[in-house]
Amino acid sequence: MSADNRGGNVSVPLRNLLNSIQCIRDRVRDGESNESDGAFNLSNFWDTLNQAVKAVSQEATKLSLAFSKPPLPSQQDRDKLAESILKSVLTLSTVYYWLPKSQGVSLRRQVRDATVEVLDGVAQLLEVILSSPLQSLTQEQLTSTGSVWSACDQFAQLPRDNKAAVLVVLSAQIGVVKDAIEEIEQALSEEHDPFSDVLNDDREGEEPRGNQDTYWSEKDRCVIGPCQGLMKASAACLRKLTSAVKANGDVSACQSVAQLDDLADITKEISPSVDDLALCLYPPMDYSGVENNVCKLAALLKKVLEIIRSSHVCGESQLSWVQFLDGAVDHNLQKAKDLIQQDS
Repeated sequence: MSADNRGGNVSVPLRNLLNSIQCIRDRVRDGESNESDGAFNLSNFWDTLNQAVKAVSQEATKLSLAFSKPPLPSQQDRDKLAESILKSVLTLSTVYYWLPKSQGVSLRRQVRDATVEVLDGVAQLLEVILSSPLQSLTQEQLTSTGSVWSACDQFAQLPRDNKAAVLVVLSAQIGVVKDAIEEIEQALSEEHDPFSDVLNDDREGEEPRGNQDTYWSEKDRCVIGPCQGLMKASAACLRKLTSAVKANGDVSACQSVAQLDDLADITKEISPSVDDLALCLYPPMDYSGVENNVCKLAALLKKVLEIIRSSHVCGESQLSWVQFLDGAVDHNLQKAKDLIQQDS
């Protein structure tokens, strides 16, 4: 930035605006919603929120255009622009606060994260304009403006109620667990060393590497079997739960909404637990670590299945798979323990 831009009055309203937006963003990220005793109209909330998001997008565009080429806006126009942007940001944050927790914590988190992303985008755009020559449109400014548009556009894809929000959580979990299962299967399908592409430091004419720590023993491969069984039970549980939520998920009663949140929260623990188990299966295999992670994942799945069983999404047709998976967890847990302790 030139000395004139840095020291003059040009940047003052923008810096004040940046500070205000950063404070608003931090409050949205960490604050609580306004609980209301009266009836809440979710449809009206979405209409108003989308209008507020559209206004922020338009104001960000005006801001970027105003500082993209000479002449710079007058002091009066800069003040008006800053005031207009701040008003749109305050409106967006205020509308977000309308959404009470009684509509679902999962829904509220996703709306909050999207709102914070928009506010982050506007703040970043201001930072770029303040750190660039004020009479030129830089690639960074174009990128930042596009980031604000993209963040605003995401609101069209947000779940509209807590049932849909929980399905978003479950879908993400399924993807991570599926990846972990496929990675182990891929490694097992390798004929020799699963790390050969990473650790192959043999030189032509030398003896092959004798580091057996990079190979699975026959016992290792046997132990991996029930571990894979537990990982696949995790994936099956998430898929079946997704179908159950789609079929039976209810957002008309506070108790049902809360149960959906409980399901989302407990299932968020599945993918990290599956990842922990998958990582400890690679050679050299530490059997005590494998047994510890097997027990943790099995206990978590038993807990998840119990919460499903006691929730409104579990009808008569769901009980059979809940019971089947419960038995599968017990079977694979015991099999893994027996194999680990064999010959020890």
